[in-house]
Amino acid sequence: MSLDLHTAAPPGEGGDPHRRARDARRRRASLSRLDLKFSPYLYVLPFFVIFAVFSAYPIGYTVWIALTDRSPMNATISFVGLDNFVELLTEDPQFWNAVGNTFGMFVLSTVPQLMLALLLANALNRKLRAQTFFRMAIAMPIITSTAVVALIFSMIYAKEFGLANWLLDLVGIDPIDWRANRLASWFAISTMVDWRWIGYNALIYLAAMQSISKDMYEAASLDGASRRRQFWSITIPQLRPTIIFTLIVSTIGGLQLFTEPLMFTSGAGGISGGSEGQFQTITMYLLDVMNTRFRWGYAGAVALVLFLLIALMSLVNYLFARRISSDK
Repeated sequence: MSLDLHTAAPPGEGGDPHRRARDARRRRASLSRLDLKFSPYLYVLPFFVIFAVFSAYPIGYTVWIALTDRSPMNATISFVGLDNFVELLTEDPQFWNAVGNTFGMFVLSTVPQLMLALLLANALNRKLRAQTFFRMAIAMPIITSTAVVALIFSMIYAKEFGLANWLLDLVGIDPIDWRANRLASWFAISTMVDWRWIGYNALIYLAAMQSISKDMYEAASLDGASRRRQFWSITIPQLRPTIIFTLIVSTIGGLQLFTEPLMFTSGAGGISGGSEGQFQTITMYLLDVMNTRFRWGYAGAVALVLFLLIALMSLVNYLFARRISSDK
């Protein structure tokens, strides 16, 4: 009895070439399906890892520390619950002073900042001589060091021999101590913020205006609409998403105001914001609590309240801007 030497080859070792090709296609199709299924998650994974390390963890740690009496002066950590928040909201007039200062400077800086940025962008959107030069010029304050800006404006608002008081003297107004007076210090710091960020917002508005169809303006011109009417009836409604974006970004920056008022003190008041805290912001107060009083748990409560204020004001600004735009 003879043996058949032509037995079937094991899979992958000879056999029908059509079958091998079919198996290879199936493997490639299976790998392709796995790639399409899992590769998007691998692409976005770095973002979530970075977010977890630098955002989620700090927020979670802040929530935990705000519920304790954490301090480098104490060897042990005790859980105090909401005591820090109760003390902050009901027994701390310095915190509410900082809140008033922050919102006062926020309003004085944000409202004229965005309005002037809109007008400036609308002017630069027209055909002008040396148009590129002017567009680049408004970006110069953005790249200027904040310390340099604060130094220059500190000289402008100096009580003795300052440019601002010299101009006031020309019209018969007595000199103002810009650092000692609450409203005057708010105004001075707000002008620093406006000078630095008007050009930035103007560039954002200008880029958005460039995307508006020219046909809309041509049709409005044929109907007899003036440039002012075109601005309010065409430009502003088309810029609604951009206006909402700048409002939210300005709100976040305005309520976190720190560098300008700190540099405005010129070392006299430090993070206390003047002799009586007349221009101390919430972030300055937060640093004062953490580094001067060494109450880290209490500082965590201040940080969380600031976070909630920013979220609330961003929502209010979003609803306000959407309501105005929908009424146009």
